[in-house]
Amino acid sequence: MIKLSAKKILFLRDVTLFTFTAFGGAQGHLAIMLKDFVMKRRYISESELLELNAMTMVLPGPSSTQTLVGIAYKVGGFWLSILTFLIWVTPSAAVLCGVATMYSFLGAKNEFNQVMTFIQPIAVGIVGSAAITLGLKQLKSKLSLWLAFSAVVATLILKNAFVFPILILLGGILSSAIEDTQEEPNLQSNLFKNINQKKIFYFLGVLLLFASLGAIINQTSPFSLPIRLFENFYRNGIIIFGGGQVLVPLMFTEFVEMKEYLTADQFLSGYAFQQILPGPTFSFTSFVGTMAMQNSGSGLGGQIMGSIVATLGINLPGVILVLFFVPFWNDLKKIGSIKRSLSGINAVAVGFVIAAFIFLLRPLLANSTSHALLDLSIVSATILILHFTKIRTPWLILAGFLLGLLI
Repeated sequence: MIKLSAKKILFLRDVTLFTFTAFGGAQGHLAIMLKDFVMKRRYISESELLELNAMTMVLPGPSSTQTLVGIAYKVGGFWLSILTFLIWVTPSAAVLCGVATMYSFLGAKNEFNQVMTFIQPIAVGIVGSAAITLGLKQLKSKLSLWLAFSAVVATLILKNAFVFPILILLGGILSSAIEDTQEEPNLQSNLFKNINQKKIFYFLGVLLLFASLGAIINQTSPFSLPIRLFENFYRNGIIIFGGGQVLVPLMFTEFVEMKEYLTADQFLSGYAFQQILPGPTFSFTSFVGTMAMQNSGSGLGGQIMGSIVATLGINLPGVILVLFFVPFWNDLKKIGSIKRSLSGINAVAVGFVIAAFIFLLRPLLANSTSHALLDLSIVSATILILHFTKIRTPWLILAGFLLGLLI
């Protein structure tokens, strides 16, 4: 039986609230984590949050989910991180599974988009607030300013998922080479003394076992499609860097154009519904898995199974990897070269947040003049409210939702 202390119960309550108010994609999620988990509750420090987020950018998988699971591990260990993962992914995955099972009866996407009218600029304002807060605290040297600026420029120009891990590594290498700190003696040789070698083989074994399922299952089995779907999503979870914006085109190519598990209209409709939901972008896989099973003639039970295998398949590689690295991350960063690299890694991470704000701002500016002015006013008001009042982000999201519903 899992024993939960008062702090862990409070953390799970905050995770639940975060799950239902986390709009804005990965960088929007990071902004809310900064506001609620760092500045309000002090579960971890600002530097720890940025380091976790930077680590997830180097690893494949869903960065928001990995960052949240990493925070949970630091707060309460393995089982709290598993509970946090389930609380985070289940609601949006369940909603999208329901949308897929009732797809032919739904035609109210325009009404949903109307409700989101005010939430979208509020989400952009949340990201802008995070960019300002992190920039003021992390960019204190010429090197950090140049690294952040370079990250912004490279991200805006290249628009490639592999920019993220490459720039994170380059930022760490440059700050490690330029900054001067004393390395603790003999730390490197003792670094892995507390790591259980069996644990390493366990993680590798789990990764390889799940990856091989699709190849070894007999395709005439009644469980063939769900298991092959699991392998397909699991494989995508291993190779995807850069989050949902990279996941979607890859899945469209594989599941719509190549395997024809669902139509383009179904795929794009599901993605439109996902965009109006809080929570992880990767929960879109729940819709794809459900529709794939529906189109194969499966009943409701099979469609729910498709949702489950898709959601677990896409998330498991990233969760397994982050739970492997987080326990000895504190030891890793004590090594002098790694310690020196952290300021550069954090600076690049701030650059990514600034670039995300610019990317999110562009569609708002492309609207009609009056609409763009309204959106910019909401973005500005959101930034000012977050900086100069104690109003929390969930209340801003709720206010935006109610305005969209009533106006």
